[in-house]
Amino acid sequence: MDEHLIMCAALTLAVGIPCGLLAKKFKVPAGFMIGAFVGVSVLSIATGEAWLPTETRTLVQMVAGAFVGCSLERSDIERMRGFLKPMVLLLAIFLLLNLVVGFLIWATSPLSLVTSLMCAVPGGINDTPIVAAAMGANAPDVTIMQLIRQVLGIGVFPIMIEAFDRLRTKQGHPDPGDAALGEDAKRVKSKQKSAASTVAALAVAVVAGALGKASGIPGLTFTASIVAVSVLKLAFDFAFIPKVVKKGCQLLAGCYLGTLLTAEGFAGLPDLILPALILIAGYTLNCFAAGKLESRLFGYGRKEGMLMASPAGASDMALIMEDLHVKNTDVVIMQVIRAAVVMALFPQIINLICFITGNPG
Repeated sequence: MDEHLIMCAALTLAVGIPCGLLAKKFKVPAGFMIGAFVGVSVLSIATGEAWLPTETRTLVQMVAGAFVGCSLERSDIERMRGFLKPMVLLLAIFLLLNLVVGFLIWATSPLSLVTSLMCAVPGGINDTPIVAAAMGANAPDVTIMQLIRQVLGIGVFPIMIEAFDRLRTKQGHPDPGDAALGEDAKRVKSKQKSAASTVAALAVAVVAGALGKASGIPGLTFTASIVAVSVLKLAFDFAFIPKVVKKGCQLLAGCYLGTLLTAEGFAGLPDLILPALILIAGYTLNCFAAGKLESRLFGYGRKEGMLMASPAGASDMALIMEDLHVKNTDVVIMQVIRAAVVMALFPQIINLICFITGNPG
């Protein structure tokens, strides 16, 4: 690595990290990553001097996989019998939504098939663009589309769900979820939060991720890290990733993704207007339709069903639930499982579809 690249990397981090911290201070959704992404993107577009080694992408996937693996609890697995069917239905609906929206975007925009499908993945805003980049998709486009989905999930949908619930209540249709279905259900969380358990989780994630990367299968670095750390966590209760590590991972991911947005790529942003509208329409329809199915078939409340179908993350969902006075912990658990399953399986399905159709990344 020559001196110029070292200076570019230092400059990239010097710009991205403060921007991420500032965005978080102002309570921007996914502020660490988005702030770093925006700051480094501006640097990249304006100067062309933003740079981080490609190994950054691999490291972020490993750490992100470790965090997802640590998010599952033994109590979650024990309670899965009770909501296996609603979880399978929800995942099937999300997969169908992903494919329909992705193919619509591909058919109506200049984006490649792998980029279009990854834009519609209901995964984590921090993880999806990283995996997309590894699959050969346009990571900056995926990042922007995932940001739109995230803003919908934590900024628009809660307001929409609350307004819809009030309207239906005034019409004489009270929410059965107000009876506090599952109110007494508690997640029995691990008490293992030692430095040794953090080192163990990261070590396992790195080894498993390295093996996944060596396989040559796109997205398997992240998937292998999730699976390995999940086993460590659930079998031995010896895996913990503190929030500060996740925050650092978000900042690093934002910085790396910002380096991918060049002046040439920025000129193509108007091409995302129609894809964004398709994405918004698809996820809005899904929130109502899937939420109603979950409520009607499995007895969840109206707000509970819609929150389960919301594209927000599990950690965000906990706050959203409190704002909407929903106490059923199944909502959060299903969001955690959705994040893990989506990021573990959906990229592999997309990779297979692109291979079959002759449209690789």
